Amino acid sequence: MLDIIKMLAEVFRAQQKQLYMVGGTVRDVLLQRGPSNDGDLATDARPEEIKRLVAPTHPTAVVLVGERFGTVRLHYDDSIIEITTFRSERYDPESRKPEVCFGDSLEDDLARRDFTINALARDPLNGHIIDLFDGRQDLEDHILRAVGNEPDKRFNEDPLRLLRAVRFAAQLDFEIESGTRAAIARQANTLQKISRERIRDEMNKLLLSPHPAKGLDLLVGLGLMEWIIPEVIELRGVSQRTATGRTSKDVYAHVLRVVERSSARPVARWGALLHDIAKPRTKSVEDNKIHFFGHEDVGAYMARDILKRLHFDREFIQNVSQVVKLHMRANAYTSDWTDGAVRRLMLDSGDILPDLLDLSRADITSYRIDKVNRAAARVQELSERCQVLQEEAERVPLRSPLDGNELMELFERGPGPWLRPIKDHLLGLVIDGVLAADDKEEATRIARQIMHEQQ
Repeated sequence: MLDIIKMLAEVFRAQQKQLYMVGGTVRDVLLQRGPSNDGDLATDARPEEIKRLVAPTHPTAVVLVGERFGTVRLHYDDSIIEITTFRSERYDPESRKPEVCFGDSLEDDLARRDFTINALARDPLNGHIIDLFDGRQDLEDHILRAVGNEPDKRFNEDPLRLLRAVRFAAQLDFEIESGTRAAIARQANTLQKISRERIRDEMNKLLLSPHPAKGLDLLVGLGLMEWIIPEVIELRGVSQRTATGRTSKDVYAHVLRVVERSSARPVARWGALLHDIAKPRTKSVEDNKIHFFGHEDVGAYMARDILKRLHFDREFIQNVSQVVKLHMRANAYTSDWTDGAVRRLMLDSGDILPDLLDLSRADITSYRIDKVNRAAARVQELSERCQVLQEEAERVPLRSPLDGNELMELFERGPGPWLRPIKDHLLGLVIDGVLAADDKEEATRIARQIMHEQQ
């Protein structure tokens, strides 16, 4: 990646054009975070000039990301480099999007950026760092600070920066500087101006970060969650303490730990965040015990509504809501489950099975090591049984021994709703291991019996 950037810098310099590494690309170099396949560069060249200048370097693809933003995306095999014309911006406080103007000065371009750690530039040819706002010191101190002396102004310019601050804190494990933090809290309600899609994308990045619980807690503490997923706020203070005084975890604290323990995959992390979202609305006390009857079913509906509000696609919404719906079944697994019960869980979960098992592992947040180890062993056993049954299903697919044509021929009847109950019953017997998938003789006997009872 750095070799490609240096090659581009030499091409631009030969044509008297500036080209600097900026933003996260510089940050990664200074933090020694390892090689990346993405690079952000800034230049005084305009988009049409950029396309002309990069042509001799033979990128595999050149994409104008958006003419109004002045970004040209270059593909070099596995590497993607974005070159953006220096910018200055004017903001309409009532607008959901900033108005972007091209600029000619690196200094002006850096001054319009959000945080000091993102307002760094690096000359690819000599490695010189341009640091106008002490961003390098903030990197060393693990501090996130708004550029300039007026953090409110930075967030007024683009309220999405409120979320970006929290997301960077979660990704880098940085602390937000007190003045910047106070400005975020003051400006929280301006998130109403931001499109749901932009908020959704920031939430995805936050949840997939190395420290998602930190980010979520900041969203709640700074008043931002009210404008994103207010249902999460309801989890605070919902105790699972029994009336007899035996302690258990606060639902909010429990959910944060589950998110932190889950795998960094979108369905897994969103499922972890929303799996207990309905507990405040289903809480009841019976016989001095606290219950959350049906919270998985109510939670599935709530998850669907929340993700629709954030404009996720239909498949993703279905997958996450199904994880929420099934998580109590997976948690209830014991060694005496029949193969049929395991098969039914596999069929109901389908492609989300890995995420469901992941949530089951993460959902045990006890501080007792022996309890966690027993839970991990339980989920591992379930996972291994699923693997064995999957291999069996690949050899002998789970299906009714008699298909629709065979049943119509058997009873000398045409197609109709009478077929479905018989086929479903036969398939259920196969799933439960009572009937072999190729045992047509026994299936015929059972089908005749069902038809006789119906008649």
